[in-house]
Order: sequence, then structure tokens, then C-alpha cells
Amino acid sequence: MDEKKLRRLLSVAFNEAKVSLGEGGIPIGSVLVHGGEIVSKGHNRRIQDNDPLAHAEIVCLRNAGRIKSFRGLTLVSTLMPCYLCAGAVVQFGLSRVIAGESRNFPGARQFMKDHAVEVVDLDDQECRGILQGFIMTNPDIWNEDIGK
Repeated sequence: MDEKKLRRLLSVAFNEAKVSLGEGGIPIGSVLVHGGEIVSKGHNRRIQDNDPLAHAEIVCLRNAGRIKSFRGLTLVSTLMPCYLCAGAVVQFGLSRVIAGESRNFPGARQFMKDHAVEVVDLDDQECRGILQGFIMTNPDIWNEDIGK
């Protein structure tokens, strides 16, 4: 996938993060991609749904519904997936994860790599900025979400 296409997909995930923030939630968004086309999208809904498992990546996978196989699909997320979400990536056999950034939270990059998932970190300034602003104004919510 070329850089332009990756950036377009990341912008869709980023828009999902903005939706979550607008709903009073944690600004993380994801899209599931097959052959460069979006299969589903989702955003973190932990606050909105009072659901500790409603991470953006999990919501995105749920929104895809039952599909024959997740193998070969790519997950694009504004943040490097945590172990919960990385476990779902490995469980369903996704082949690639594109993360908008990993400075605010390093996630489970090595876990995914150890399970043959290609992991790309775009280190995107917008993705870093929206989450950093949220963390600064909502440290208790952020620390609860990442299990600290």
C-alpha cells in the first residue's frame, strides 16, 4: 500500500477518533481494510458505553460482523494497539497493523510482531496531538483505560 493510500486510511481512523472525542470519549479510531478498501470502522466507546472492552480496534472488528476470514486484512488505528486489541489481531489472523503513533502509549508492537503481524508506526503528529491533549485533561480516565 502506498504512502498516499495509508495517509487516506489514517485520516478516516483519525475522523473516528474525533467522533469519539465529540461524544465525550477517548479519541482513538480504527478502520479495517481489505485490498485498500474499508471494510469497517470504529472508535473507542469505553466511556460512552460504560464498557471496558470497547476499544476502537475491538469496536471496529465488531462492526465488520461475521466475515469468512480476517486473514490478509489490515487494521489501521490512530494508536498502537494495546494487548487486548493485539490479542484480537492475532486471534483473527490479521496480517498487518498500521498505527498512527506509539509515543503516547507503546502498545503491544512486539507481541504482534512475534505472531507474524507486520506492524508499521507512522508517528503521525495529529494522532499524537489529539490523544496527548486528552491525556493532559483527563489523566484519570486515560490511566484507567490502559490499566495503570
